[in-house]
Amino acid sequence: MRELKAKLFQDLSDAVVDMDEEKAVETSHQVIDEGIDAYEAIEKGLAHGMDRVGELFDQEEYFIPEVLICSDAMYAGVEVLKPHLKGDEQGEKKKVVIGVIEGDTHDIGKNLVKIMLETSGFDVFDLGRDIPPQQFVDKAKEVGAHIIGLSTLMTTTMDGMREVVRILEETNLREQFKVIVGGGPISQSFADKIGADGYAANAADAVRLARKLVS
Repeated sequence: MRELKAKLFQDLSDAVVDMDEEKAVETSHQVIDEGIDAYEAIEKGLAHGMDRVGELFDQEEYFIPEVLICSDAMYAGVEVLKPHLKGDEQGEKKKVVIGVIEGDTHDIGKNLVKIMLETSGFDVFDLGRDIPPQQFVDKAKEVGAHIIGLSTLMTTTMDGMREVVRILEETNLREQFKVIVGGGPISQSFADKIGADGYAANAADAVRLARKLVS
């Protein structure tokens, strides 16, 4: 069973990288037929594939058109697996406001985190990319969010994350929201330095962290 599982997860990952929507759907159905955990298949198969796509994009082997077709393959697999996720409907969904901080337009990682959070039962409000710090705070207040998720791939925009925490502190809202940060140049020490509640190195870590913070 372990070998079959590993093979199916690899096939899902490859289907995403190879832009093969048909294979992603077919393999996802196999996962269900074999009684394998749907969330694990998303995390170790489809999301793993998208991580690889992100690396290919960074290396300039893939460009935006390829990335979009890869994400279509991933979404196709997710749609098959989604109805089989456990605990998706239990109780009120926890709300997350997520976005890429002002000055940065890289959103592949953020999009992956969004998908993983949604498939884990969170209600996600995606602000998009190049978002001013104040907008994160305003949206979190508006929807009654539990978590604010901030992403950047650029060192030049990291201060925007610090600004979100500063605004929350100045307006006496810091206790209301958990702040999590992630992206290429971000580290745990940076998260600690700006007073964030946590740092995630990848989409799977972001989900684990979010679950921990709201439990």
